[in-house]
Amino acid sequence: MQSENLFTHNYQIESNAPLADKLRPKTLEDFFGQESILKNNSLLRNAILYDKVGNFIFSGPPGVGKTTLIEIISAYTRSKLIRLNAVLSSIKELRTEITNAKERLISTNRKTILFIDEVHRFTAVQQDALLPSIENGTITFIGATTENPFFAVNKALISRSRVFTLLPLEEKDLKKIIKKVITYYANLRDSKKIVITEDAISHLIKFSGGDARTLINALELGIGITKENEANEIIINLPIAEDSIQKKNIVYDKKGQNHYDVISAFIKSIRGSDPDATLYWLANMVEAGEDPNFIFRRLLISSSEDIGIADPNAIVVVQSCCDAFDRVGFPEGLFFLSQASLYLALSPKSNSTKSIFKAIEKIKSINISTVPSHLKNNSNNYKNPHNYQGHWVEQEYFPNGIKGFKFWEPSHYGWEKSKFEELRKRKES
Repeated sequence: MQSENLFTHNYQIESNAPLADKLRPKTLEDFFGQESILKNNSLLRNAILYDKVGNFIFSGPPGVGKTTLIEIISAYTRSKLIRLNAVLSSIKELRTEITNAKERLISTNRKTILFIDEVHRFTAVQQDALLPSIENGTITFIGATTENPFFAVNKALISRSRVFTLLPLEEKDLKKIIKKVITYYANLRDSKKIVITEDAISHLIKFSGGDARTLINALELGIGITKENEANEIIINLPIAEDSIQKKNIVYDKKGQNHYDVISAFIKSIRGSDPDATLYWLANMVEAGEDPNFIFRRLLISSSEDIGIADPNAIVVVQSCCDAFDRVGFPEGLFFLSQASLYLALSPKSNSTKSIFKAIEKIKSINISTVPSHLKNNSNNYKNPHNYQGHWVEQEYFPNGIKGFKFWEPSHYGWEKSKFEELRKRKES
């Protein structure tokens, strides 16, 4: 009677589980995405297939397959797999599992894989407690984290583990998942015929952000709230997709022309020193699900191309905001995107860094000149500016043939203006 109740209880839990859990892949063949680390004959794939899993850390955003890989490892390995959640597990529980692993290894020669979900939430003491058991082989450690492990995880633990970075799923993988959902409903005892319009598919893929769980949850919700039509079909159209994923459609195609038009408008607003328009186009990209790394790359370019040495601190601010975003992520990471964008929009402008292209063109148009004798290594005729007043001395630094050529075209704004004036006065004196 007790076993029957237990069976009934487990069945009820499984039947009420979210669709994302029901559709979780059980084998590598059913796993979608992450080809860069799971392609044929890759280290990770072979380690799973041949039960040679080592100390690993799976890093990546939610819904990209970190926990699913643990389930697959569990199916392939002869080791005992113990799961702990860093939020819920105490140091006492951790030490108990390590003791059990030691006894298991001694009595049955069976290894233990200790999986720590959200390992970045472990305290330094908890992470340190793992180290001796990892080093002596008592446990094989696998951690999963949504944070950058090189910031969030103990360096000693990192040095003993192989880090695998999982990326947001690509469009082709998300389309396979949509097809899998449709097939699941078609094969139910009370089968349902699901029809999804192309614009709904595009919207769901765009706003899932490469997160399989978000995509499946949205589809499950949309299918659950939509009535069948006269042909006994459940039609998921764009309005239903928008309601299901709680995002309205913004005209923005990450791979199309509008994608480049919006980023162009964003950069031109920065260049034009318009903070309000800068924030408008930034918000457009964020709401459309644009990759923050792409935005930061363009901000880094702008900090040198459009601000340059009118404010040399601009690139430092952008890089700092980029690093901060890596550590924090969304939603608080919006502050860093906003700060970097506004800083550039409000900074003095200079495009004098493009002077390098003028120098490159000159190099291409002439024969390579020899280095003047006084500039060669170990030259006795070189005048070291540090030995002169003001740390400057008049001296020719160009080779013969292009003496006096002007490459740098300074702006007359900000830090660059003051430095140009200093240089001009020094030469005149």
